[in-house]
Formats: sequence, C-alpha cells, structure tokens
Amino acid sequence: MIPSRMAATRLPGKPLRLLAGKPMVVHVLERAIEAGAAEVVVATDDARIDEVISKAGGHAVRTKPDHPSGSDRIHEVCTRLGWDDDTIVVNLQGDEPGMPAAAVRNCAVLLATTPGAHLATLATPIREARDLFDPSVVKVVLDDAGLARTFSRAPIPWVRGAFPAFGDARHPETLPEAVTFLRHLGLYAYRVASLRRLCETPPHAWELAESLEQLRALAIGMQIVVGTLDQPPPHGVDTEADLERAEAELAQGLR
Repeated sequence: MIPSRMAATRLPGKPLRLLAGKPMVVHVLERAIEAGAAEVVVATDDARIDEVISKAGGHAVRTKPDHPSGSDRIHEVCTRLGWDDDTIVVNLQGDEPGMPAAAVRNCAVLLATTPGAHLATLATPIREARDLFDPSVVKVVLDDAGLARTFSRAPIPWVRGAFPAFGDARHPETLPEAVTFLRHLGLYAYRVASLRRLCETPPHAWELAESLEQLRALAIGMQIVVGTLDQPPPHGVDTEADLERAEAELAQGLR
C-alpha cells in the first residue's frame, strides 16, 4: 500500500510533481505492481491524487485527512477493505520512486518466512562517516538473529576510542572496519493485526524523542526482522534538489 498526501512542506505538491513526464506517485505505483503484490492500493486524502492514480489504471482509496502517519492511513484502508488479520501489507512510501521492486518483494517475503516477527524492514551498510553522524540518516542495530534491537538518529553503535568525545562537532574521516553500521530504509511489511496493534498504541517516549515510529513497536515488545541490501536504493524525494537528482537518475537508467 502506498500512503500519499499533498501536504509536504519542503516540496509542495510532491506526489504529483513530474519525473520524466509522469507524476512521482505513478512511478511508485509502477514499482509496487512490478513487485508482484496481489493488490496495490494508494491511500490518499486528496482528490487530485485519486484522479491521477485512477487515470493510470490504479486503485486509490480516500482517507481521513488528519492521520499522524502513513501507518495510520494504511490502517484505515485495511479496516475499510476488510483485510484479514494475517494479510501482509507493505508500506511503500509515496516519495520513494527509486525503491527497487525486488526490495519491496523481499521485505514481504522476509516477514512471511520469519516465525514470530511482527514487522519486517530493510537496511543497508553505512560506509561513509558523514552518513553515520548525520541525524537525518536513521541507524539500526541488529542482534545475531537479524532482529532490530534499537533505532536512532545518533551514531550507533558508538565505538569508544575511535569516535570523538560527545559534544565535539568533528567526526572521523573513516569508519572502523571491524564494526558494521546500518542505515535503516523506510520500507515496512506488517500483518494487519500487528499494524492495528501499533496504531492503537499511544506514541512512546522513545518515539517522541527521536521522531521514529518504529521505536513504539520495539517498546511494546514487537519483533522487527531486518533484511540487508548490499547496495542502497536511490534516496527518496523530499526537496527540489532530490527531484532534480531523481530526474537525472531516471535519464541515466539508474531507477
């Protein structure tokens, strides 16, 4: 399912901005269809997005406008469509036109094949120190079973002796080779029952501190299994510069 809304502050009208002559949300729709989902739905509160998706041959469902997150928007649609509790739903964000179809499919398969997992998501190795120390890059630490132990905007794990003291604005030029650092990708799969539990639980203090919804899931004991991609997918589109980069990547056949 693709949650999509027009109220982006950094890039107004983002879902309908054109990439290679086609609205961005239609590119995302095509990636979801390529992934082989049994059903692809765009969850939106906007009539313009609804119209564009319908013209592209897709299925859009109108939602309430006041959802705090894409997960809540998806939960509303799952409830309205009467999807079974065991149905696996992938949350493919509407500003990720470059997310490979294989990654979407693999996320769903990972959840389906991991007993006890409530959610599945993906991560990719961090190889540059500037990314590890960038708070806009969300990091994740895994246990030996591939389950997420925590997520943070801070650099984790913190390598004592290799990193500067707290409060020092500098960061190292390179990262220790003996430690694996992972960047979380904002792609989720969950069963309808787990999504309902997540959305019916009030935000947790961890979540509010870091502005990371997945910390709510961990706080209430939900298991998040994490798959890793060796090569990171193209970044999502949040700004005019991102849009220009995505346009160039499409022209070069990178998306």
